[in-house]
Amino acid sequence: MKKQKTPPRQVIALNYDGQNAPTLTAKGDDELAETLLAIARHHEVPIYENADLVRLLARLELGEAIPEALYRTLAEIIAFAWHLKGKSPLNNRPSPQEGDAPRLLERPTPHPD
Repeated sequence: MKKQKTPPRQVIALNYDGQNAPTLTAKGDDELAETLLAIARHHEVPIYENADLVRLLARLELGEAIPEALYRTLAEIIAFAWHLKGKSPLNNRPSPQEGDAPRLLERPTPHPD
């Protein structure tokens, strides 16, 4: 019985500036894929694994924007990644810490006349 060949490991990297469609910034198979993953881990870049999505996006050229048909899928992934890093998708800044929001919403205490 022949042993089935394992498909090569593929990795892609995307960049999203908060304004334009995400673009493909890196892609690689096998050893290059492992190197890209090591770099991502070193820089604490969130890693999302989805082989089908990677296969679709690996067809793009470097610097190419993702297809509009994938906007929603990638928006959900980016929002989740930002959440993991404590950022808000609206402004790409850290979200308020627990307990900060009530202070921001408090009304000033009126001064006695």
